[in-house]
Amino acid sequence: MNASQLPAIEPAAELANKTLVKAEFNPLIRPYLVIKIGCTLALTIIGIPLAIIWFLGVGQWWAKHYFDKLECELGERSLRFRKGILVQVEKTIPLENIQDVTFLEGPILKRFHLSTLKFETAGQSQGQANDMQLTGIIDANAFRQQILRRREALKYPTHAAPGASVMQSAVESEQAASAKQSRDEQTAILKAIQVRLDEIATMMQDKR
Repeated sequence: MNASQLPAIEPAAELANKTLVKAEFNPLIRPYLVIKIGCTLALTIIGIPLAIIWFLGVGQWWAKHYFDKLECELGERSLRFRKGILVQVEKTIPLENIQDVTFLEGPILKRFHLSTLKFETAGQSQGQANDMQLTGIIDANAFRQQILRRREALKYPTHAAPGASVMQSAVESEQAASAKQSRDEQTAILKAIQVRLDEIATMMQDKR
């Protein structure tokens, strides 16, 4: 057998990329953060001037940069995520250490088509609760299921059943189509919210 007949060996980086799942984030998290933080500031007399500045543009700038820096990647053995601007939180969690992944979806989050994933790990302190959660992952419940499946696969390794890859491809194709439709709907909602935020900013400027 000559060199041309030898099977190609894929580089380790390419093999890793095939198993790496990168989460996508819903752009509606930007207006959600602007409104949530702005309303929190407006609850106190001292915070009202800050809320006005926030709604006039600072909040949208901050939310845009926060969204741009959001990252979450699921590998075969670990989960890595990054969030924050001035104070960045970056964590790599071995899947075997994850005890549970909680799916949270309240009325305000539903309004923006958002949800939160909260990661619970062994030995996690109470002060780490906010650092160990992510808001805005598209198809968060499906992403949660992938995390739990990979965790179980590490604990109880088994050989893949015949035809499993074909079924997986079909599921992934269906999820991709659903995600595209969801993104289109979210883009329309985001534009409507942006118009509303501009109207609020104009009203505040007129009152001044």
